[in-house]
Amino acid sequence: MVFGFGRADLEQVSAAEAISLSPGAPGSGSSVLVDVREPWEFEAGHAPQAINLPMSQLDARLDELSREDTILVICHTGQRSLSVTGRLDHAGFSAVNVIGGMLEWVAAGGALVASDDRTPHV
Repeated sequence: MVFGFGRADLEQVSAAEAISLSPGAPGSGSSVLVDVREPWEFEAGHAPQAINLPMSQLDARLDELSREDTILVICHTGQRSLSVTGRLDHAGFSAVNVIGGMLEWVAAGGALVASDDRTPHV
């Protein structure tokens, strides 16, 4: 695990490490993968185990998350997720940013599904 650029207090992982830590992976423990992109982005292509909690809805939906879980936060490129990771950390959650977002997730061999019959893409 590495720490954020200029934000030594925020934990970050590579996409490859996030794949191994994501829910359902052997030895992943109590983790949840939270995709903070907008619904239309999520529907076009997302990790199968991800839940969609858009950055724009974060404050209103914090009660959907557990402080007992490690929250892996992902977006398209890692910028929105870094901001959300900071907000979650400040609110007392164990949050980890996925560096490079879904672009790196796919490049690292992570699974990708769409919410409908279209071919998934990010």
